[in-house]
Amino acid sequence: MTTLAELEERRAYECRLTPDRALASLDEAEEFLLDRGLLTRTVDSALPSLFEACHEEPYARESPGFGQWPATKFPWFGQLGARGRLILAVHRGKSLLVTDEIAELLDPICRAELARLEAQDEDWARLLRHLADAGPSELEDLQTELGLTPKELKSLRSPLERCGAVVARSIVYEDPHRHTSILLRWDQAHPEPSRPTEPRPALRDLLCAGVRAAVVAPEGEVSRWFSWHWYWDADLVDELIASGRLGRVDGHLAAA
Repeated sequence: MTTLAELEERRAYECRLTPDRALASLDEAEEFLLDRGLLTRTVDSALPSLFEACHEEPYARESPGFGQWPATKFPWFGQLGARGRLILAVHRGKSLLVTDEIAELLDPICRAELARLEAQDEDWARLLRHLADAGPSELEDLQTELGLTPKELKSLRSPLERCGAVVARSIVYEDPHRHTSILLRWDQAHPEPSRPTEPRPALRDLLCAGVRAAVVAPEGEVSRWFSWHWYWDADLVDELIASGRLGRVDGHLAAA
């Protein structure tokens, strides 16, 4: 049986936790994403972090927040999004880069959330129906067309993004220089349904992919990786262990 120490050694290598494994280019960063399947921006869990794998001095060590981001490599997260990699807020509201393969696992959950949220609240439904009719839309256009202030639009979009029903893509205009975002429904960002399955089995598959990405993770934290606690069953982890998909080692989970 593999020991926890052996798993942690493998995690250090595969998640690039040591300076000798530091990412040296944007292409290397994309290869890292393709290898792991999903990346957080900063360190907040056992899931692999893009910025942690950079091993670069922070932009402003004395400043919190953005100042702790890598001094020169901080644009890479957004640049991978510009290469077509989805950046989602389904990591409890925090940014998560995912590959096409992970998007396939997410698809049943996000489509279920589209239907659930549209039925649950008329204001959410209005925004979702507008995106369905108008297509992917810039924030400023949505504010004008729906008669919303920036604050009102933000309050509408945030829970929809957190649940995966809506995806935001950052864009930059050069003349004049400005930053904004385009909002898309999930079924516009990922048009082809992946497979006919229910959200709960899909969450099990996603959890296994997350553990595989992390190599080894504290069992107590995995239920907090993703937004959809309402699809989480108390016996989910035990079922994955019983089926041989995950293994338990000294309070930690690893892919079997």
